[in-house]
Amino acid sequence: MSGDEELRGFYLRYIEALNAHEFDHMDRFIHDLTTLNGEPGTREDVLAVQRHDVDAVPDLHWELKELLLDGDRLAARLVNTGTPVKEWLGVPATGASFEIVEYAVYQVRDGRFVHMTALHDSAAMRRQLTG
Repeated sequence: MSGDEELRGFYLRYIEALNAHEFDHMDRFIHDLTTLNGEPGTREDVLAVQRHDVDAVPDLHWELKELLLDGDRLAARLVNTGTPVKEWLGVPATGASFEIVEYAVYQVRDGRFVHMTALHDSAAMRRQLTG
């Protein structure tokens, strides 16, 4: 990918597909082999996590707040929201919703993610879901 605008457009299309839960089209965005939070894996490993999350939180939504670009790397600050309908991350569904900040860092090679790292405050999410 060449240029910040092309990379920005790529990421915006990824977030749009993620929010539409279009997991069957993620081969456009995620390389066959990648790392997720520092662990080597495959696109299917990443998709298994994403599908699991959306299964438990069908209205899971990512809202992009900031995007920084540096060559083939992206850093994003997002706000994640949703209401679990079943146990998720060890917390039973109570009808409560959450809103948390996520920080994500990616590296793109050959037009797809080869490194994906995401950090969020799971303790804050648990407090919102149980409090």
